[in-house]
Amino acid sequence: MMTTALFVCVHNAGRSQMAAAIFNRMAQERGLPMSASSAGTHPADRVHPNVALAMEEWGIDLTRVSPRLLTDEAVSAARRVITMGCEVDGDACPALFLKDVEDWGLDDPAGQDVEKTRIIRDEIERRVRGLIDDLLGER
Repeated sequence: MMTTALFVCVHNAGRSQMAAAIFNRMAQERGLPMSASSAGTHPADRVHPNVALAMEEWGIDLTRVSPRLLTDEAVSAARRVITMGCEVDGDACPALFLKDVEDWGLDDPAGQDVEKTRIIRDEIERRVRGLIDDLLGER
């Protein structure tokens, strides 16, 4: 059975995109039946350029990824829902009241330089590693 995680932020153009990509890379490398997706309450037109650049440094291409709108179906299908500041604005995240949500409250890379974006990316990687370990312990 596939274990799924959903990463949510407002624009789905930075933190949540990085988290889903890192999660999927780690799960694949470890041969785990896990996958992640991401969404936003007000999706942007594209992934932030510095996010794409920071992820390209790790061999992950986000230039062809499009931000997606958060749906109740995506929330219902996920075993774990992780927000990254979205729950601060409850009106922007009505679907999140359907289940328990964990908020990581990371800095938004929008408008940040690539060095700050790398710091955010590295923190996301650390937290994703812990999330995968938690999910493995729940089996």
